[in-house]
Amino acid sequence: MIAHTGLNVTRYARSKKFYAQSLKPLGYSVRMDLPKWKAAGFSDGKNLDFWIGEKKRVTPIHVAFEAKSKKLVDAWYKAALKAGAKDNGAPGYRADYWAGYYAAFVYDFDGNNIEAVYWNYAKAGEKKPRS
Repeated sequence: MIAHTGLNVTRYARSKKFYAQSLKPLGYSVRMDLPKWKAAGFSDGKNLDFWIGEKKRVTPIHVAFEAKSKKLVDAWYKAALKAGAKDNGAPGYRADYWAGYYAAFVYDFDGNNIEAVYWNYAKAGEKKPRS
């Protein structure tokens, strides 16, 4: 299990605002703000598991956040677009990934491919695996 991950951004303040707004539907908020280091940590109430930090150059990556429902994927997508993201795939099932894979994708200001995903086991005809 991954304890936390970090994402490099070129403009800390702008990206902190973007992630605070776009991740709110998924239950995330800024829990640690380190302006001296131009870094911030976000938590979903359980873990401080997503970080951003400013760098002069950025190599875009992909990060996916789990949503608890299709409705939350939809809400995240709308919030991300409203916060300034570019569309990279509207909410919907991605049957080529898996029958129950419901996701949406956006690009943040630095070209990072950000996703929210809900795994619908009932639609896939499967039982949710035990933890």
